[in-house]
Amino acid sequence: MKVSILGTGLRCIPTTLDYRQDLSKLKTFLLKSASRLFWGCGIQNKSPTVPYKEVMNSDNGVRRWVSNIHRYGFSYVDGCPVTPEATEKLLERIAFIRHTHYGGFWDFTSDLSLKDTAYTSIALGAHTDTTYFSDPAGLQMFHLLSHTHGEGGASLLVDGFRAAHILKEESPEAYQVLSDVRVPTHASGNEGISIQPYSSFPVLNHHPVTGELALIRWNNDDRATMDEWTSEQQVEEWYDAARRWAEILRRNSSEYWEQLRPGRPLSKWFVLLAITNRAEKARRQSSTIGGSYTEDRLSLEREGFVAVMVKQTIVD
Repeated sequence: MKVSILGTGLRCIPTTLDYRQDLSKLKTFLLKSASRLFWGCGIQNKSPTVPYKEVMNSDNGVRRWVSNIHRYGFSYVDGCPVTPEATEKLLERIAFIRHTHYGGFWDFTSDLSLKDTAYTSIALGAHTDTTYFSDPAGLQMFHLLSHTHGEGGASLLVDGFRAAHILKEESPEAYQVLSDVRVPTHASGNEGISIQPYSSFPVLNHHPVTGELALIRWNNDDRATMDEWTSEQQVEEWYDAARRWAEILRRNSSEYWEQLRPGRPLSKWFVLLAITNRAEKARRQSSTIGGSYTEDRLSLEREGFVAVMVKQTIVD
């Protein structure tokens, strides 16, 4: 089947006499076209974005938003009212909000009201959040509501799956070590809070059936005592692999820097986030959707995208 773009749909010229076989090939083609894309610093000039009104007023807008998140790992929403209520309703267009020890939808600044680095003005390296949960956060949203009395606080995004791909190509041994060695994690410091997953997990986690990379857990500030070594040699191997991994994350070609601004919330999935020193007085909002519900919505919207495109296809 030969495929060409026609307006918002496709024009297809069958290459066989079996119409159903051609449509099956078309669906396979569309699913591949909606798959994840690797990106580096160049995405700054073409960052995925959808209009707020489109997301709030149509299912197609939600589909575009979720498709961006699936393909790139993140997406902005332009034109969101700068209020907690509007931001919360926006996230709920995807799924219900997950409550944690921080609450459901939290509004914070660098006042150390909770003993967490997010509540300080110190710089944070590229990391994933909630590594101390058995089921880490899936989709996260960040909305900068105000930014006054100073500078700083620029955000860094890094494509974790691209970084893992590079590591596997450059040092397969290091990739394997980060896939095998389990890293204990925890959250503590606040009264009545001591959270640990039911088991330690490696940095790179793979699907048990397909073997594909499915999840990255990387956060130096959440790491607990590394005491699950199987040999002294493994200690050196892991720290050497971790250094190689961290070096890839810090490469200029990996880093996409952006100053978040009011009215343009960021939603992210499998990318790593960092932030510079913050000399400013900033008010931020953040919330999460559980990993399983994120995967479910992404899968449904991807299938919906294919169904819409097939419906809009003209077969000559």
